[in-house]
Amino acid sequence: MSGHLCVLGDFAWDVLIRTNTELLRGGDTFGEVMLTPGGSAANVAVWARRAGTPTHFIGKIGRDNFGVLAQEDLDRERVEAHFVEADGHLTGSVAVFVDHTGERSMVSGHGADFYLLPQELPREVVRTARHLHLTAWSFFVDPPRAAARAAADLARTAGVTLSLDPGSFQMIAEMGVGQFLAVTQDLGIDILLPNKEEGEVLTGGLTDPLEIAPALAELYPGALIMLKLDADGALVWQAGKGTPIAAGTNNLVDATGAGDSFAGGFLAHYLESGDAVAAARYATTISAWVIEHLGARPLPDARLRAAMLRR
Repeated sequence: MSGHLCVLGDFAWDVLIRTNTELLRGGDTFGEVMLTPGGSAANVAVWARRAGTPTHFIGKIGRDNFGVLAQEDLDRERVEAHFVEADGHLTGSVAVFVDHTGERSMVSGHGADFYLLPQELPREVVRTARHLHLTAWSFFVDPPRAAARAAADLARTAGVTLSLDPGSFQMIAEMGVGQFLAVTQDLGIDILLPNKEEGEVLTGGLTDPLEIAPALAELYPGALIMLKLDADGALVWQAGKGTPIAAGTNNLVDATGAGDSFAGGFLAHYLESGDAVAAARYATTISAWVIEHLGARPLPDARLRAAMLRR
């Protein structure tokens, strides 16, 4: 078990709805409707495992058919799942609306994944990990905030490095930037993986990535800042220096899960190589392929598998 990547957080089923044309208020149109496995944390775990990194996932599901399917999904992906089963809550689900331009909006249900408790943590899995990854969806409400913070404390005490994806600019704003920082700044974050919108909110409205990244580095001292910039690629900010990473594609079909695939690929490469710039280029290759396909976890084709193997 020792040396694995551990990801804690949400597993949810995405009901993905993509329209072929603009959907007018009160109108009708054709498109695609799909049920796909998701959850930000689970997506990161799957993409890291697909990239070749032994990965464990900690989360909570309901005692329902979707919970059974969740276990089958991670078994199929060769992710070692440590699921807590809830009697009183259903497995999480998310409505994902993808418009005709490829941009996505999400409505998250309050499923079992939001009720993980500190005493339910598989502590040895966290202690023996090489790295623990958390997403902000574990911090917006409590529970599961206390469980995520307890896991971070276990990790820090055991010398396990830690990363955080801030998750949602809208949810951060609704929670309050001050409150979000209060529950995440003291965790000892080693790697922060925000997108530009999250960076803007956390830094009080800064818009230039070269201003956002150092401001985030001040908020999370010592952290490597891996700023995701969508169509503009990414920016690695490390030791006071920024390195831009070119975008892999601008052929946007569906943005769902792009940031999660980037995080999974980045962590897989960086934990092995220690080279943040090379890891960011590798992750950009994966996320660029993902946005050209529907869903957060489309099965890699031969082209992507070859690119991933070149690591």
